[in-house]
Amino acid sequence: MADSTVAGRAPHRQHDARELVLFGGVYGAVLASSMVAALTRYGHTSADVRGYDAAWVLVTACASALAHGYAHYIAERAPHRRWDVLIAVRDEWPLVTAVLPTVFLLAGARVGWWPAKGVEYAAFVLNMMILFVLGLLTARWSARRWPVAVLMGLGDALLGLIVVGANALIK
Repeated sequence: MADSTVAGRAPHRQHDARELVLFGGVYGAVLASSMVAALTRYGHTSADVRGYDAAWVLVTACASALAHGYAHYIAERAPHRRWDVLIAVRDEWPLVTAVLPTVFLLAGARVGWWPAKGVEYAAFVLNMMILFVLGLLTARWSARRWPVAVLMGLGDALLGLIVVGANALIK
């Protein structure tokens, strides 16, 4: 789990791949939905605006990944190896990956593949499906039976919907 200690330096904490994917996937799906809700709130739904929205979702995800990776690096409060900060930021790739379906939907509305008006609903459904699948996978990896795993996935999707709704109301 951790690299060996070198000359008084604390070992770098390696995050488990499942942990990275689950955390980044949940964070990214909620972030994407929240961003779409906030950007759509004022009723601007033209194709040009959807292109702008896609760019903002992607930029926000990248900024969040950088900030979160750097926060992990700083939070370890120990001497680090030269490239540990880059490793910590690199480990945030699932967060950025999780917003790409939403970016694709918004960019597709920008180029006219589907109507720009109402694409936010497809984004919300897609992100709730991502949360459901991640909840289901987590439950199955924890040896839960299928009915319980499905309920846990539905619960995760519902919690995601509540977070997105609360965020939209606050904005």
